[in-house]
Amino acid sequence: MVRHWIMAFRPKTLTAAVVPIIAGTALVMALQFSVQWWISICALMASLFIQIGTNLVNDAVDFKKGADTEKRIGPQRVTQSGLFSGKIVMATAGVFFFLALLCGIPLVYQGGWPIVLIGLISICCGYAYTAGPFPLAYRGMGDLFVILFFGVVAVMGLVFLHIQEWRIEAFILGLQVGFHCTVLIAINNLRDVDGDRLVNKRTLPVRFGKTFARWEIAFLCLVPFVIQLYWFSTGFWKAGVLGFLILPLALQITKLVFHTEPSPIYNQYLAKAAGLHLAFGLLVTLGFFI
Repeated sequence: MVRHWIMAFRPKTLTAAVVPIIAGTALVMALQFSVQWWISICALMASLFIQIGTNLVNDAVDFKKGADTEKRIGPQRVTQSGLFSGKIVMATAGVFFFLALLCGIPLVYQGGWPIVLIGLISICCGYAYTAGPFPLAYRGMGDLFVILFFGVVAVMGLVFLHIQEWRIEAFILGLQVGFHCTVLIAINNLRDVDGDRLVNKRTLPVRFGKTFARWEIAFLCLVPFVIQLYWFSTGFWKAGVLGFLILPLALQITKLVFHTEPSPIYNQYLAKAAGLHLAFGLLVTLGFFI
């Protein structure tokens, strides 16, 4: 039972919630402000709970809409497998969204109405990623959602909570983190393009084709390294240098998706993409710390 729920949470995707908080905290220190650890911990828990809630809604709704069947080539899903009913999975998602709301209450006292707005929109979009009258993932907007809310908004929001300023450095870092996080979604969508087309799930690969999807993945993998030049120009050269250490993995992922047709092997590429996202974030974080 516990193992099945952990599988439903999709632990390999949870770097999306962890990396922006770790990197944002390191940036606060690099900007020579004091880190209030309770802020980072509350933000981390809220981010994790939103991510898990989003994954659970996705699990239940994709099965209901026919996107997840016994023919899927991606990892096993608990609703599709019959391990849990869609109602139970959706109810559990609601519990995690509520927990995220509770974690956000202390942050609201710290940051005021901007944090209220960020928190409510994040939770609503987590639900609306695959559910509701305008499901983002079914309209080709899932990639943008991830860039914004698991990148730009997460990092900028955390930095704002600490220093009460909206900083360009936080926007730049959030963009880098968001791009690499979205590589996972882009590979997932390319892998599932044929099945998604059958159920009218209008992801970007379905809308614009496999070639477009491959170039999107290349863009998302490699542009953060171009942005790295910004850190050299602002004096954070250690963060700039260390980030480049993971460039070979980004190049490898790009080469693999260009030379391989969508198939179960893309699940291995997803693991590599998660490693890229985590390693890049940790290396840049280390650069800020030292």
